[in-house]
Amino acid sequence: MVNYPLADMLTQIRNGLKARKLKVKLPASKLTAKVAEILKAEGFIRDVQTVADKKQNVLEINLKYARGHTGAIRYLQCVSSPGRRVYIKAHEIAPVRSGLGIGIYTTPRGVLTDKQAAEQKVGGEYLCKVW
Repeated sequence: MVNYPLADMLTQIRNGLKARKLKVKLPASKLTAKVAEILKAEGFIRDVQTVADKKQNVLEINLKYARGHTGAIRYLQCVSSPGRRVYIKAHEIAPVRSGLGIGIYTTPRGVLTDKQAAEQKVGGEYLCKVW
């Protein structure tokens, strides 16, 4: 049983990159699917698909590697957790690694990157940061 699907997803991606796997599979949820779509749009993963299963849909994430066989993701950290939620106001949103990374937020307008949230002037729960 998974208590926090987002943390489980990030851990599986980290472990998959360390083991140099081409893809990882994990249980799908609306939040993990949206975060995976953002990672794909920002160029951190190659592809993401939701595959129908008998019990629950499965999220299939194709990982991305550079020429030196290092992962496209160097750092992946969950900021909020079920026991410690971190909320950021719109004017407090700061770029991750001087704009080289992304922060992912869940806002009243959906799951957004730090740049999108700052442009739309909305704050929300700070889910994770990636570079």
